[in-house]
Amino acid sequence: MTMMAVLSEGRSAEHASSSVRPGRIAHVEIFRDMASTEAIWRALEQPEQFSTPYQRFDLLDAWQRHVGRADHVEPFIVVASDAEQRPLLLLPLGLERRFGVRIARFLGGKHTTFNMPLWRSDVARTADANDLAALVAGLRARPDGADVLALSQQPLRWRDLANPMAQLPHQPSINDCPVLLVDPAAPPTDRISNSFRRRLKTKEKKLQTLPGYRYVQARSDADVERVLDAFFRIKPIRMAAQKLPNVFADPGVADFIRQACMTELRGGGRAIEIHALESDDETIAMFAGVADGHRYSMMFNTYTLSEASRYSPGLILMRSIIDHYAAQGYRRLDLGIGSDDYKKLFCKDLDPIFDSFIALSPRGRPAAAAMASIARAKRVVKQTPALMQIAQRLRSALHR
Repeated sequence: MTMMAVLSEGRSAEHASSSVRPGRIAHVEIFRDMASTEAIWRALEQPEQFSTPYQRFDLLDAWQRHVGRADHVEPFIVVASDAEQRPLLLLPLGLERRFGVRIARFLGGKHTTFNMPLWRSDVARTADANDLAALVAGLRARPDGADVLALSQQPLRWRDLANPMAQLPHQPSINDCPVLLVDPAAPPTDRISNSFRRRLKTKEKKLQTLPGYRYVQARSDADVERVLDAFFRIKPIRMAAQKLPNVFADPGVADFIRQACMTELRGGGRAIEIHALESDDETIAMFAGVADGHRYSMMFNTYTLSEASRYSPGLILMRSIIDHYAAQGYRRLDLGIGSDDYKKLFCKDLDPIFDSFIALSPRGRPAAAAMASIARAKRVVKQTPALMQIAQRLRSALHR
């Protein structure tokens, strides 16, 4: 079924359409439920199109079902099409109400590292300022729509293509994302130095004495369940030791993660991929993230509470994951946004990330300005070591 036919079929769903000024984007439609856009969504998330794996339907549908709904987030799916009703892009947003203001954000909340529309690839390559202006104008024309577009953590580039959304007014995000650039044809020591590999190999020899020691990618449902059971047992203890709130205890989060990790994608793999070091007795370390044939991006991780933790199992697992994806021809790998020291051991470059806060109504103007100012202030704190130390002490005091 073509995307044009899909859109025509979806007209019985609850949505609103508004024509916009002439240009490539001729119509902007808002859908208020996930199911009515599923066929368009899945067509635009195919490998030949332009999107990140964080915006896959299976991942965000699981998030909305378990987390978004609990947080009173309403689907606000934007589809822009041309004059012949062919979908050009899909913005997977959710609508929240805060202090009387309707805010449209990317679905996924704190669980998506990168946010981006799903684009038809030829449109993404050639989209210009007029196209983006038409998109925003179409949203402003909806009196029952949003007051503010709060589009955070957008990559400046993805798969070596510029993100068209950067043509809208924007500012640097609170954090950038450390990234490892991979040349699959290069020797392994180009990815991880020989000296670092030797140190990890020495540590791994201690783990290899454990019965049944192995590196695994969780491929079966039983593998997924076993590793996740260990994660949800260990992670709260680790976070409490760091005086951090347990975000995985928030309503619906555990169910979201379990559903996404269990969901098999139509093209192979799972919505969230799990890698682990295990022995016959325990899960020693685990990393979970999303993969799309070009990039692996980590979402969450933990490691054992046993004596095996003395031998850097997280770093050993990360080395194995890097080599695994390099062998499959991947070009990039990241460990999530933030400047944690272990990320810098592997990821020597930075991917710039940006935010856009755009008012769509008079009521939204002060809200958009305030949100942009708060985000800039947070970035200053993150980029200033002395301020960051103060913030960390305050956070520790609040969570004692």
